[in-house]
Amino acid sequence: MSNTPISAIICTHNRDKYLGAAIDSLLVQEFAPGFEIIIVDNGSTDNTRTVVESRLGDSRLKYIFEPVLGLSVARNTGAKTASGEILAYLDDDAIASVGWLQALYTAYQQHPKLAIAGGKVTLIYPEGVQPPRWLSTGLAGNLGAYDLGDEFVNIQNPGLTPRGLNYSIRRSFLEQIGGFDPKLGRVGKNLLSNEELQMTELALKNGWQVAYIPAALVAHNVAPERLHPAWFLSRGWWQGISECYREQLAGRAGIIQLSRGAERFLRGIYKALQYIYDPAERFDKLVYAYGQIGYLNAAIQGLLQGRNQSPEYSQQ
Repeated sequence: MSNTPISAIICTHNRDKYLGAAIDSLLVQEFAPGFEIIIVDNGSTDNTRTVVESRLGDSRLKYIFEPVLGLSVARNTGAKTASGEILAYLDDDAIASVGWLQALYTAYQQHPKLAIAGGKVTLIYPEGVQPPRWLSTGLAGNLGAYDLGDEFVNIQNPGLTPRGLNYSIRRSFLEQIGGFDPKLGRVGKNLLSNEELQMTELALKNGWQVAYIPAALVAHNVAPERLHPAWFLSRGWWQGISECYREQLAGRAGIIQLSRGAERFLRGIYKALQYIYDPAERFDKLVYAYGQIGYLNAAIQGLLQGRNQSPEYSQQ
């Protein structure tokens, strides 16, 4: 491997509409030490390859095709291909600010035990579209919004972990834990998640640092199909499944998950009734409650299967 300070990696699956702008935002980075850009095409069937090939005249850009679907699989492929000690992951529908790589790299230089870092994320809505009245600040986080303020934050609560669309990790830490868990993270159209939360838990457990870097700013495009209640309900369902499986990985599975899920479901319904006249908060709590049905569904499947493996989940 060459002595590249930092590698920017985009894992992409059928997002040719946005991918070009994401790549272009990396090509104009103001980062003097030098960097490389790895595009991991995760089984795309659209014009992804054409979009990348039109930019391969820039020697910093590399294209890799990964046929096995899964965001965690693609991230691991990108890490194996990259030569940098710092791996910076940008989503294929996001746009990095020109100082993104520099802000991340500086943080790692200043904090030797920093394992994971990410920055502020703003949202780009489709032209002429305004956020719907039923969209709460909390649910905007499901669209990628992430803002812990304008100061460096040393994260101790895994729930505040950086967003995967604006995410970086130290290679030595990633190798220490064996890479991203392929059983967590999106696979094709499903919305399985929680891989970043799990990584933060592992980092803190092993004495590493996790941080929010406000200057590492990224803007995220909001796809029109995500601005419908059904998408948020689906996202909540998969969030519940992800949480259930993360607990299984941490050894907290078993019959106790049924009481956890039932208590959370009732809490969500109760809070939805409390906010009956507030459309945003009411829908927020209903999405949370619906997610607990997904959690309970996964917990029951886990008990029936009696094994620590990810079941073939489906949304009801």
